[in-house]
Amino acid sequence: MTVALIAAALVALGFVLRLPGRVVLGMLGMLWLGVLVAHLALPSGHPLAAALGGDWRSWAALGLGVALVLLYRAGLVQLRNGARPVGGTEGGTFSTVELDRYARHIVLREVGGMGQRRLKEAKVLVIGAGGLGSPALLYLAAAGVGTIGVIDDDEVSNSNLQRQVIHTDARIGQPKVFSAEGAMTALNPFITVKPYNRRLGAAEAEALFAEYDLILDGSDNFDTRYMVNAAAVAAKRPLLSAAITQWEGQISLYDPAKGAPCYACIFPERPADGLAPACAVAGVMGALPGVVGSMMAVEAIKEITGAGEGLRGRMLIYDALYGESRQIMLKRSPGCAVCGG
Repeated sequence: MTVALIAAALVALGFVLRLPGRVVLGMLGMLWLGVLVAHLALPSGHPLAAALGGDWRSWAALGLGVALVLLYRAGLVQLRNGARPVGGTEGGTFSTVELDRYARHIVLREVGGMGQRRLKEAKVLVIGAGGLGSPALLYLAAAGVGTIGVIDDDEVSNSNLQRQVIHTDARIGQPKVFSAEGAMTALNPFITVKPYNRRLGAAEAEALFAEYDLILDGSDNFDTRYMVNAAAVAAKRPLLSAAITQWEGQISLYDPAKGAPCYACIFPERPADGLAPACAVAGVMGALPGVVGSMMAVEAIKEITGAGEGLRGRMLIYDALYGESRQIMLKRSPGCAVCGG
């Protein structure tokens, strides 16, 4: 009780004199140290020790607990400061609102302030604003990826809404890229969205890819996938490609510039007609693209921030019907016509 009164008096004194918080903490620390030393120096049963309450172990535990709390708060401050780029750095500084928005990222050891800064400075191009593109675009926007390009020539239709969650019934008939842009900027006004309302052509693909750091392919046909892969190899850009059908999805990071295979190494020829039918023919469970598209966003965030181990050289296959997943190790093909093995 005596120590509590002294501590309250010190806090009140600091308030009246408008002392800095660190000075008040310093005074309380000296009080704690004095009480701890008194318990250690005085013999057991001494009246002063009894008046100070407890024993040295309880006071030591109290000091340790307070120290851990202060260290945790100091760590948060350091992480937040790390999220502020230095003056003149591309991407600018983080506002207070942004720091609060991305706080759950910043406190992650694998991301932190520097990782969030890399996300803000990153440029990611997503091909397709359909089933896979919808969740990938939303989560990239929410994560604070600074510049997100999306290319698609299709319009929102009623049959899309079973799985393409970035669009709404009110936007049926609207070009998908503009529908996606509206949803993304409504979710996060601190990002830049570049909509390309057209079909991606081989003539422009390489130059367009060179403007971005990472390419995500959520297209639904083999012709586009092969063209995207060739352009990504030529532009030396990593390619996150995923595909879904019925209840199953697959995803991998193709990056021959860093020793991983390209898409053509693994799939040198398109499958025969009927072996891999489109979703319009074979059907697809509505939530499946949400799972696999979210995986694309996760792998993109890891690739940008350097967190964990990505899917470079590995393919993850997810079977939603039986709740199973498995991995396949991938190697470059020595005779690959696209990346040269």
